[in-house]
Amino acid sequence: MTSNNKGLFAALGAFTIWGLLPLYWKALSSAIPLEIICHRITWSTLVTLLLLVMWGKVGKLRTVLKNRKILLRFALTSLLLSTNWLLYIWAVNNNYIVESSLGYYINPLINVLLGVLFLRERLRVPQWVAVFFAFAGVCYLTFGYGQFPWIAIVLAVTFGFYGLLRKTASIPSLEGLCLETSLLFLPAFLFLLYLTIQGEFDFVKQSIDGKILLIGTGIVTTMPLLFFGYAAQKIQLSTLGVVQYLAPTLQLSIGLFVYNEPFPREQMIGFALVWCGLLIYATEGTLIHIRKTKRRL
Repeated sequence: MTSNNKGLFAALGAFTIWGLLPLYWKALSSAIPLEIICHRITWSTLVTLLLLVMWGKVGKLRTVLKNRKILLRFALTSLLLSTNWLLYIWAVNNNYIVESSLGYYINPLINVLLGVLFLRERLRVPQWVAVFFAFAGVCYLTFGYGQFPWIAIVLAVTFGFYGLLRKTASIPSLEGLCLETSLLFLPAFLFLLYLTIQGEFDFVKQSIDGKILLIGTGIVTTMPLLFFGYAAQKIQLSTLGVVQYLAPTLQLSIGLFVYNEPFPREQMIGFALVWCGLLIYATEGTLIHIRKTKRRL
């Protein structure tokens, strides 16, 4: 198997895991979202630290810890990431999987806008058209459907700013995730200890399967990130950009067909406008990549 094929399978693995996460969080719905995220932070810290020790990369993390500017940046990314995680878990377990999927459909276009605002990037005409369609979709959901999709917007914006800050910090994904979860480890651990003292610690009430799932939050957090990092090195970004829509599509399908969430005509129209924008955005990016490849040849 060529490295390109391995990279593609890694990308498919990463976005499939992210797309199937609603099933995972639903299985833990007896626990409050805050306890779930504290488990996720705690076990992710341990898993990433173990991997860094196994791969001899702890030295890089020690170097980063001496840089106050980097620590401040990662304190911000850890807050953005934990907010995104908490809202997503809450949304899934309160039957907002469909709306949550919209956030991850919108996210690439939010990234484009943040690039314009903070990195002084210039948008091409098709990109402006794509953003307009996404904006029209949100407006239609707000006024036509009668409900502002705040869950989708907050998920897209928090993850967009997270990506922006991580893009400008040249630290590998594994080390970055370890640092982010480590910064939140103590408050997460203390909250779990508080729940234990109050007799509200859901972990002890869970079955063996439930306990394994809570511990496994560290693995389902770290594994797709490693797959994604490998894929980003092995396949073209244009391919990665197309594969990323697998995750929200799986989430949407789970919301509709597994948990039977409503998807009325008005909401469908809003989604369709966003999908039109994404189609323009993905097509334009693919065509530009093809042209560049032909020039090199």
